Amino acid sequence: MNKITHFFWFCAGVQRETLEKFPEEQHKYVGIGATIFFTALFATLSGGYAMYFVFSGSAFAIFFAALFGMLWGLAIFNMDRYIVSTLNKNKAGWMQFLQALPRIVLAILIGLVISRPLELKIFDKEIRQHLQGQYLQQQKARIDTLENTFNKKYNLSIGQLTQQKRERDSLDTYIQNSRKQLNYEIFGNKTTETSGIQGYGPYAKRKEDELTKQQQYLDSLRARIDSQESAIQQHKKNEGLLDQKILANASLDSLVDLAGFADRNSALGRLKYKSNNTIDTATENAVNFIGLLFIFFECLPVFVKLMAGRDSYDIEIQNIRKIKQHESEMMVTAETQAIDRLEGAQIDIAINQRMEKLTAKKEED
Repeated sequence: MNKITHFFWFCAGVQRETLEKFPEEQHKYVGIGATIFFTALFATLSGGYAMYFVFSGSAFAIFFAALFGMLWGLAIFNMDRYIVSTLNKNKAGWMQFLQALPRIVLAILIGLVISRPLELKIFDKEIRQHLQGQYLQQQKARIDTLENTFNKKYNLSIGQLTQQKRERDSLDTYIQNSRKQLNYEIFGNKTTETSGIQGYGPYAKRKEDELTKQQQYLDSLRARIDSQESAIQQHKKNEGLLDQKILANASLDSLVDLAGFADRNSALGRLKYKSNNTIDTATENAVNFIGLLFIFFECLPVFVKLMAGRDSYDIEIQNIRKIKQHESEMMVTAETQAIDRLEGAQIDIAINQRMEKLTAKKEED
């Protein structure tokens, strides 16, 4: 238990020897240290999750995600620890706020960055469904575009084929009706177009010859249609139109798994819109409140330190700083006085050295 307490004291950036003098303040700094630690932990998870999507598909995705997550978490931990430990509680409240203001602004930005990857995980199911619909719609649009381009390019051939098919269908219907009339003529069924006399007469012979010619023409027409369809199918193959297919569920799942951070982030931004382009306030509020929660959580270490009153530990730290400052000033004063005293001695030494040189010169003369 003591190791955990000491670890959280370290996270809070306190002087352990000084804090141990004030047992009543120790739990407060355990709470501050725990807040800093868990903020860094959330930053590690969020940064690693975001980097995992950046390197998704790579064999080193997990390695880079873990490495970046730890670096990001350590950076946030170090920043929070520095700000909290250097926040001077002996200043006025507004001065403390001004001192912490840059960190609060940075915390808002960091909170936005931290919250986004975790929001992507929270709404993962909805994002996958949205991406599947988006990819399916894009594939349909791609196929429609290719078909329109193909139809414009081979408009003449397609028009001829359509006309031939109409002629084939019309001729096939005519031949079927004519065969019925021929059978009526042979079996003696009286209609407006038959004689009603049973037997194979001249009318039946003429009708059968006409049907034979019509059938031959129909067969040749069908052959031309088959040839034309084969040519068009070959053109479609050459243009790559036959390679385009509506994506199955397995293919859509594979595409969604390969979707990067940008695609998922864009899909999350569009979740608040319904199919009729109106805003879904429930989804929008859920996303916004989750973001605000992480922003508040990121600002929490600074807020906890700001809300904490000036305690015995803060007073002791201030006294230690005053003593150290006074000792430093006294050392400066002592060194200055010593230098001043040495200055007079150095002048006397310089005068004596000069006099000795002059005396020696006179003796030589």
